[in-house]
Amino acid sequence: MAESEELGIAAGEAQAGVRAVAGTSRGPVLGPPMVEYLLRLGDDRLILGHRLSEWCGHGPILEEDIALSNMALDLIGQAASLLRLAGEAEGTGRDEDALAYWRDGVQFRNALLMELPNGDFGFTIVRQFLVSAHSVFLWEALLAAPHAGLAGVAAKAIKEAKYHLRHTSEWVVRLGDGTPESHGRVQRALDDCWRYTGELFAQDEIDTAVAALSFTVDMAAIRSRWDQVVDDVLQRATLTRPADAAMRRGGRVGRHTEHLGHLLSVMQIVARSHPGATW
Repeated sequence: MAESEELGIAAGEAQAGVRAVAGTSRGPVLGPPMVEYLLRLGDDRLILGHRLSEWCGHGPILEEDIALSNMALDLIGQAASLLRLAGEAEGTGRDEDALAYWRDGVQFRNALLMELPNGDFGFTIVRQFLVSAHSVFLWEALLAAPHAGLAGVAAKAIKEAKYHLRHTSEWVVRLGDGTPESHGRVQRALDDCWRYTGELFAQDEIDTAVAALSFTVDMAAIRSRWDQVVDDVLQRATLTRPADAAMRRGGRVGRHTEHLGHLLSVMQIVARSHPGATW
């Protein structure tokens, strides 16, 4: 990496928060644990919701065009609630809009899987299926969160996640057990997505700190239940589960793919073109 590029990344990370991760020579900068935890939850749903919104008007059939748009609205609604809670926990006066539109890429905490381009319909469905299966069990655990606001979001979001899981599971089976063309496309999508799934279950010092606040989220148990759901659907879809090889990660600490920058340039352009505007 060129020295100028290294300095540019360091400067960007220096704007992302107030506390460096221990044990890294030039680590990302993270904020208070509760703020970081809420940002991770909110950013996952904001970025994936934006990706799904890109299908509006482009779905393969009219009914599915509407279904994808509705799922996008669900996720962005969840994101708005979570980012609002993150802003309140941060205590600096930033609301959900400020957090969505006025942070740069290194300040986002979404998993890398969420920001990948949509690809074809098969890729979008496979990704949403994998994420929705994880979300159902995560929201179930967070129903008992000691944070009343987060528990309230979980109570609403789990219903939406169950619908997303049911809908995408049916499509995975339909495409996987369909024509040779559809089977090949969703198998390739599964292979491409799989290397990013490990980040959904990875835990670090932020999770440890939040657990100390009595947040009982057993990620090993969630992974076990996720495996069961995924294996069942893949079997019915006649798809082959990829091997658990090296997993891609970095999004939780602000190290993203180039795709996030392109996404944010579209998502944030109106707010940044008219700073301070009210609607």
